[in-house]
Amino acid sequence: MKVLNFGSMNVDYVYQVDHILIPGETLASKERNVFCGGKGLNQSIALAKAGIPVYHAGLVGEGGDALLDVCRENGVNTEFVKRVEGPCGHTMIQVDKNGQNSILLFGGSNRCITKDFVDEVLKNFDKGDMLLLQNEINELPYIIDSAYEKGMMIILNPSPYDNALEECDLTKVSLFLVNEIEGEQITGEKKPEKILEKIKEKYPKASVVLTLGSEGSIYQDETGIYRQEIYKVKAVDTTAAGDTFTGYFISSIIDGKPIQEGLALAAKASAIAVSRPGAVSSIPLKNEVENA
Repeated sequence: MKVLNFGSMNVDYVYQVDHILIPGETLASKERNVFCGGKGLNQSIALAKAGIPVYHAGLVGEGGDALLDVCRENGVNTEFVKRVEGPCGHTMIQVDKNGQNSILLFGGSNRCITKDFVDEVLKNFDKGDMLLLQNEINELPYIIDSAYEKGMMIILNPSPYDNALEECDLTKVSLFLVNEIEGEQITGEKKPEKILEKIKEKYPKASVVLTLGSEGSIYQDETGIYRQEIYKVKAVDTTAAGDTFTGYFISSIIDGKPIQEGLALAAKASAIAVSRPGAVSSIPLKNEVENA
């Protein structure tokens, strides 16, 4: 089985602030750092650091050399990453004194994907291979339909949630990874139990991981429900916490670990990530997680 992550690659501009800005407010930043990121790239690197061979597919524009370099340095296969004209995707991230963040995303090259490029990539993958997706690239409906026709297992982290997802046939998704905000956006429900109930009703064949911040996470499939508490640490930057969780949980599925063990592994990896600054740079290696 091969693992393909068709996803975004961004340059992250991270500003340290006392608090997240409110409308009309001007605030001086204490510090600015530049990191490689994007939900797609973060999740590919999390998979690679968890010991899973992963192919990344996507587009980079101006300033993309660093994104390609960080993928290769971390063991991500970039055979299916192409260059296009124009700027790379990038984000403007505020991180407050408690480690919470606010993110403004510009799609750039991530929004230049064509159906021909999708076909070019997917012809290299077969039935039973795994496809990981987020919602920071265009042509998501076509990618889902094409991968499903090939018999690939589709995993979706529907973030950021927007109207484009309503064009996707989400009944073709095998596993959803959502936080409580995305869960509410998909289902209209706020309580975790209601979110899970509605997802099961709408997508009865799919499994789901619902992450709940300080309340831990819940996994649901046809066999039942599994809960996992967080590992408490001092938060420095939560930027890649969810992506780290995603990569490590998927790695546990591929490694054949029991669900409860996989949730614990992902929670521990995520806890290490939030204790460090940055996105890619905060994601721990497998031996760090296992020995923590």
